[in-house]
Amino acid sequence: MSPRVLAFAAIATLLVPLVLLGQRGRRGGWPDGRGGVPEWRADEDLPKDVFTFARVRYSSPWGWREKWATDYPESDYNISYRLQELTSLEVAPDPVIVSLTDEELFQYPFLYMLEVGDLEFEEEEVVALREYLLRGGFLMVDDFWGEDEYDRFVYELDRVFPDRQLQEIPLEHPIFHAVFELAERPQIPSINHAMWGRRQGITWEREDAQEVHYQALYDDNGRMMCIVCHNTDLGDGWEREGENEWYFKEFSEKSAYPLGINIIFYALTH
Repeated sequence: MSPRVLAFAAIATLLVPLVLLGQRGRRGGWPDGRGGVPEWRADEDLPKDVFTFARVRYSSPWGWREKWATDYPESDYNISYRLQELTSLEVAPDPVIVSLTDEELFQYPFLYMLEVGDLEFEEEEVVALREYLLRGGFLMVDDFWGEDEYDRFVYELDRVFPDRQLQEIPLEHPIFHAVFELAERPQIPSINHAMWGRRQGITWEREDAQEVHYQALYDDNGRMMCIVCHNTDLGDGWEREGENEWYFKEFSEKSAYPLGINIIFYALTH
């Protein structure tokens, strides 16, 4: 990632709490393929000098659906739009899907993976992910809940790095303050669970998922290679922002976008 792309620390709008200029995303389907998310042009003079949001495609042998595609494409388009709207980062208007064994994997410094509760890597994926992270790549893991799903994911992560352990990230860590100041480590439920638990103030999706966790994996130099967002769902905060004003204000605007932007900023600058 070039210095020009990394020079997006100057934020176009930096308000606490973040104030977004209206809701985006689906309210009546995706007839144009973008769900109402505006189109924009990347710099034509430097077409590769942009940040592209990259989602990981993986296999779920024990799942009943392709979980890697949860929240897609709405969340990916919406977070890409908000990045280019609120920062001076050059952002590609179209996010991509990439497998860990694809030759172009190393073109993307940031990867997003979610719903990893029944993940099972192929051996070549283990090798590729280890090389990607050790060579400077960053992985964000999101939207999985409860102890069983956590144990399943950690088992697979241990295959990638058997000699490294996830560490809890304290609120004082710069990742919670890199661009937007967060007063807490937020728990973001899916929109359906948020609406169900609204009266009781419940933001967890399972009884064994009441406590939110943000954990990190570090390399030998102390660089964060991976952030694991457990018992929370930033992706739904991005995907569903256009469906309900209360959910948008309470979760998308207050937490999902500020933290998502912070994570991407931190990943690209450390």
